[in-house]
Amino acid sequence: MTTELTISGMTCGHCEKAVRDALQGVPGVQSVQVDRTAGQATVTGDADLQALIHAVTEEGYVAQARA
Repeated sequence: MTTELTISGMTCGHCEKAVRDALQGVPGVQSVQVDRTAGQATVTGDADLQALIHAVTEEGYVAQARA
């Protein structure tokens, strides 16, 4: 399963890494791709959507499911 997230607040490579690391720490995540320029992340695996959003929020960014 692939989950697409829109993420606000990423401005640099450190931000991108922080979001990627946070998402990779969620149980069920197999792989993560983060693009700060596009403001999005693509997560592969069977992780819970709310757990993904919570992980990003804990790092200080805003995340929501892409429509």
